[in-house]
This record gives sequence, C-alpha cells and structure tokens, in this order.
Amino acid sequence: MTNLKYMLRHWISTLAIVALLVVAALPLSSCSKSDAAIPEDVAERELLISSEKVVTLPAATLRQLAGAYAGSFQSQIRYDVAIYKVHYRTTFQGRETEASGLVALPMNLSMPAPVLSVQHGTIFRHDEAPSAMSGGLTGFEVFASGGYITLIPDYLGFGASRQLLHPYYHQQSSGIAVVDMIKAAKSLYAQEGIADNGQLFLAGYSEGGYVTLAAQKEIETNPQHGLKITASGAGAGGYDLTGMLADVVAGKPYTYPAYLAYVLMSYNKTYEWNRPLSDFYQEPYATRLATLFNGQHSGSAINKQLTTQTEKLFSVTFLEGLRGDGEQALKKALQDNSFNSWVPQSPTRLYHGTADVIVPYANSQQTYERMKSAGAPNLELIPIQNGNHGSSLIPMLVDLIPWMQSFEANP
Repeated sequence: MTNLKYMLRHWISTLAIVALLVVAALPLSSCSKSDAAIPEDVAERELLISSEKVVTLPAATLRQLAGAYAGSFQSQIRYDVAIYKVHYRTTFQGRETEASGLVALPMNLSMPAPVLSVQHGTIFRHDEAPSAMSGGLTGFEVFASGGYITLIPDYLGFGASRQLLHPYYHQQSSGIAVVDMIKAAKSLYAQEGIADNGQLFLAGYSEGGYVTLAAQKEIETNPQHGLKITASGAGAGGYDLTGMLADVVAGKPYTYPAYLAYVLMSYNKTYEWNRPLSDFYQEPYATRLATLFNGQHSGSAINKQLTTQTEKLFSVTFLEGLRGDGEQALKKALQDNSFNSWVPQSPTRLYHGTADVIVPYANSQQTYERMKSAGAPNLELIPIQNGNHGSSLIPMLVDLIPWMQSFEANP
C-alpha cells in the first residue's frame, strides 16, 4: 500500500519550466487551436459518460493512512468511502475529448456535503494516474472520509485520454478538464443519493497548485459553467512562467531536467508547432527524448537519460534565441500560460516553502503581490518557513483543512 509515498509523489513531483524565461512584453499573435473557444453546447449536455465503483475503503483503513501524517488528520476520519472511476466529456483544442478520474464519496451521510476537487502534482507514467490506482489508495481519500465529495482528476494525457501527450502547464486545457469533471461528477453523486451543499473547494500542490488556479480562473471568468468557488488553496505552483528559471537560461545546472523537457515536449505538441526535437536539444538527447515521453518512463528514469548541464542539453541556437529576440512562439506561450493578468475573486490561499529551489518561493510571493495590488479581495500568502518542495505539503494540509472547515461552519 503506497499511501504517503504515493500522495507525496502526486502532489509534489512538479514543474520545471523550460529554459524559459526571459521576456515580459511580447507581441500578440492569433489564437492557436489549443486556445479555441468552448463549444456552446458543452454547458448544456450531460458530461458524465460512465462510472464504475471500484472499491470501498473502511474508515479504519483510512485512519491507518492518516497515521502516516504523524496523526495530524486521524480526527477527521469519520466515514467509509466508496471510490468510483469516471469517464467524462471535455474539450481539447476545440474538439470533444474523453477524460477520466476518481470520485471518492463518503458513505452514510446524514446531510448534504461540500465538494472538493484535489489536483495532483506532476506524473510521467500512465500507471501513475489516479484512476490507474483505483484498487489501492491515492492518499486523497482522507478528505472524503472527512465528509467531502472528493474529485481526483487524472488530467488530459492520462487515463481515458492517454493517447494524448499531457498538456503540461497549459492553462486553459488544464482548467477546463477539471471544471468539466466537477460538472460531470454531479450526475454520479446524485445517482448515489448524495446531495452537495453548494460549497465547492479547490486544492492542489506543485503542478496541482497551478492546475487549481487554472480551474479557478476558468470558473470565475466563465459564469456559463454555473459554478461558484467557496475557497481555493494552491501550493508551490509555477504561476509566472515568464519569470521562472532564469538560472536555466543563464546556463546554470538544473537538477531535474525531465521537468524542463516536459514543458517543451508538451508545448511543441499542444500548439502544433511540430518542430524537430533537434531544434531544441543537442544530441544524443534529441534522439533519446523522441521515445521517453510515451507514458512508460518515470521522471527519474528520464533524468538518467538527460543531463543536468543545460548548456549541454539544449541546442546553442535555441539558448541564443531564448536570451535574445528569438523563440517568440515559446515566449508568448509562456506568457499566455502565466497568471499575470488575472485576479482571483474567491477566497484564496497560496502556500509555499521559503527554501524551495525547484519552484522558488519568490514565484508565489511575486504572484501574490501582483494580485493584491490589482485588487484581489481575499488573498493570502502562507509562507512555510524553511520548507522545501517536498517537505511543505504536510504543513500546507495542516493549515488548509481547518481553513476549509471554517467555511463549512459559516456557509
């Protein structure tokens, strides 16, 4: 049983945004297919395709899981939990796409329950998707046992949509995939005789923190979804892609090069640039990467095939373009997928470890300062003192759970 190790991998394995990072004001260009508008009928039709109950987890089992967190959450465990694998309709690049995830339902509720969508961190292998772990524990079930209707999206590129390359750090598709699962899940828990109380919470860490804000932005800026967020908690996401990883552009080593490759591979496919990998990478890495993102390799396995020396990993021409006036399409994509012009309206907390070197604390701090100066009405930054990217998750959860419960007490 993987419990804490699995949960940490899914919340934490993060980002790392390509040598990315230069520029601020960039010229606008026309929208690509990936930015196509949502078809009007999506909000009107049934999004749930299928659901399958895969396991029932007794509260006693979940108390053992909660014990892995030094007993921090054992008092929250109250209900047995039924786990369902769901397939649902969403859109990607303007086309209907089938996506998937898990829904964890607390059993024998005596009153309507709040809904919580939790977004996991970076994964590489198909068998790491939440729905692929449906016979075991993901770690997120503790929320359901505490009385939340808990949704755990796979993300595009995993589960039912595994034929796609995951659109890593692509804001719009990430947000829509989560929002459509929230809407699709309503049909499932209604069928099971469970009512929601009208409250909707979002939470995620690392890439999951980024996806959480992407879903929040999608809901807040598109009222046709018919959703209202009660509160949102995002931890250690890369919210400003244009401001990250200047050290990479400067040629400094990067300890987890698989993350860098993930962004470039994703954008090359998602934006349909379809450039040869030799445009970005030196050999032998360009040839190796052609087969490393097929869903069969872990992040650590990919790292072993690459180099932490960025000036040896990336082509000279590519790095020169990043440092100068070149690579405008990539620079614009990074700008478009940053949260530099959106202001959250719902109560929002940003969590980040002050000693994080994978996603620097300054990224959240600067995002917070920009959003507050732009008028964010209920936004807090919660520094986790001396926390690194791995150690900050549990302190975030210890703070996040009672904060969410404060809204339950005062709906």
